[in-house]
Amino acid sequence: MSKRFLEEGDEIILSFLEHHANLIPWHLIEKKLKIVPLGLNENSEIITESEQSQDTIDDLQLEKDSLLAEWKVTVKQVEGLKIYNAQKRRQIQAQEERLVLLDEQTIAVEKMQRQVPPVMKTALEDLLVFINDDVPFLMGERNKRIAQVLATFDNPKVTASENVRQVLEAYNIEREYGRTIETYEDSIFLDGEEKVVNILRIGRLALMYQLKDQSETGVWNGTEWEEVSGYRIPVRDGIRMANKTAPLDLLFLPVKVTNEGGQ
Repeated sequence: MSKRFLEEGDEIILSFLEHHANLIPWHLIEKKLKIVPLGLNENSEIITESEQSQDTIDDLQLEKDSLLAEWKVTVKQVEGLKIYNAQKRRQIQAQEERLVLLDEQTIAVEKMQRQVPPVMKTALEDLLVFINDDVPFLMGERNKRIAQVLATFDNPKVTASENVRQVLEAYNIEREYGRTIETYEDSIFLDGEEKVVNILRIGRLALMYQLKDQSETGVWNGTEWEEVSGYRIPVRDGIRMANKTAPLDLLFLPVKVTNEGGQ
């Protein structure tokens, strides 16, 4: 083709199927020509530039849609992680607050454990004073119980809670004495002579004795044993009731009554 028919800016349409030998001359022409390559589709049909542009647009749209879908998934994952992290922060804060509370409770418990033994020991010593001022029944047993509990305060293996339990148990036993009837054998001094007698205790209202042969009956008058008359049968019946060898019934027994002045 003669160069005279070509003007600068003319478009030369070539196919990708052209041999490169046919392409070189066009590039050697001095005039500035626009070389437009034509693509072919899979059916060897010519693809125009507009079609190529549309394909490019379609590919970009697909790529954009794919990136948008990935972005949405990522956004949802980020939102989920934010919710998860917020929940974990609340859990961690709650655990930290609980740890602080546990530390405070531990300190309070340790302080209480240090304070409990002295308080319980004082309470037990007060109970011992009460026993020694009380009606004199089972004195050996009651004093032994208090001594045994007091000994546990010097034992490092005994916990503060066990000290409290034993002291409360000792108090409960003493409290129950005021609500029960009991008889037992004991030795007491009468007129300077030690004698074996049956003791009858009615709560803390009355403490009486009776010789084995029932020849003598007496009562604790607050300071000493005092013989009384007219109560042999009631005391005998009371002893039988306490031994559960006779049914419970009314008993007429001497009871020491004190007024506000202690008389």
